[in-house]
Amino acid sequence: MLPYTDRISYTTNPTTQRLFALMDEKQTNLCVAADVTTRAELLLLADILGPEICVLKTHIDIIEDFDDDLIIQLQRLSEEHNFLIFEDRKFADIGNTVKYQYQNGIYHIADWAHITNAHTVPGPGIIEGLKKIGLPKGRGLLLLAEMSSKGTLAKDSYTQETLEMAKQHRDFVIGFITTKKLLDDPMFINFTPGVQLTEGEDTLGQQYLTPKKVIGEYHSDIIIVGRGIYGSSNPLEEAKKYRERGWSAYQKTIASA
Repeated sequence: MLPYTDRISYTTNPTTQRLFALMDEKQTNLCVAADVTTRAELLLLADILGPEICVLKTHIDIIEDFDDDLIIQLQRLSEEHNFLIFEDRKFADIGNTVKYQYQNGIYHIADWAHITNAHTVPGPGIIEGLKKIGLPKGRGLLLLAEMSSKGTLAKDSYTQETLEMAKQHRDFVIGFITTKKLLDDPMFINFTPGVQLTEGEDTLGQQYLTPKKVIGEYHSDIIIVGRGIYGSSNPLEEAKKYRERGWSAYQKTIASA
């Protein structure tokens, strides 16, 4: 496993390059999933947790009081605290439709989200459609190669086909949503959801892994933490714990490589 900064030269995508650089600079591989429903909650989390994270993951369509000013404020906080914004849109339609979903509508995702993601069920056309919009803006796409929910269909042949699609679009596809490293290619970034400080499962089938296992054993790159942080009585203190454990696991992995 190479250090993050050594991997910059393996990609031409500006979002990937910036992400590797800021992870090293800030010494964090923590992405917070801010699955809250009001603009005030989202902006508060972005401001408080911004110094601890490399990526803020949003679900902009669950914000009940969304307005254009929310995006302006998110962009300001992204620059102030040096983190990227990942809109967890999970596009899943044909190429022509996702072009409009990505650029137009009320959210204009491509204008502000450095990263978004997509299912590959529709085939490579979904990547091609998103790429027409995102690549000229220097954006990056993650493909859902695996999911952390119990009984997921995102596995086996689906996963292998997804990896092949990624290889064909290396300028725009920057990595995967996955439980573990799937390709021995340093340009692709692996984001792993379902991370908590102790392993377990919730009542709806979400299965949790620890930062040590995700980074140290599965050789993923970025831990995604949601309720374990924003559901805490002290989100900042919890974020510091996850950041420390995630970074420690990364340093040990690099040292032993």
